[in-house]
Amino acid sequence: MKAEVEPTNWFLNSSADVRSSYYLEDVATEFAVQGLELDWVGVCWDGDFHHDRHQWIHQVFKGAKWLSLNDRSKRLYLKNAYRVLMTRARQGMVIFVPTGDESDHTRPPRFYHGTFDYLRSCGIPLLDPHESCRTI
Repeated sequence: MKAEVEPTNWFLNSSADVRSSYYLEDVATEFAVQGLELDWVGVCWDGDFHHDRHQWIHQVFKGAKWLSLNDRSKRLYLKNAYRVLMTRARQGMVIFVPTGDESDHTRPPRFYHGTFDYLRSCGIPLLDPHESCRTI
């Protein structure tokens, strides 16, 4: 397991320091950012909490496969982790939803397409991976 970020270096150091958030070498979890207001936030949405038709699917990755997360308190914890990450930004946020890969059973596209479509239907301006890059 990778070590947690050192908050002082990660949040306060300049772009000249590889330990700072500018380099994105290390990611800060919901624990490291809870209670903070950040200028910009990048959220990577994974398959652990994805939208499928009319419901949210809660999962945990164990061993070599995804397992349903049935414990109510663990489901609420997972949902809250995404809420924390999405409520830290003051100026803006980038949400990255991977496209998935049919050849990788750990990242099936259906985990990501439903979430992408749901977020877009909520009015969040998202860039479709098949569109050319543009400023939103």
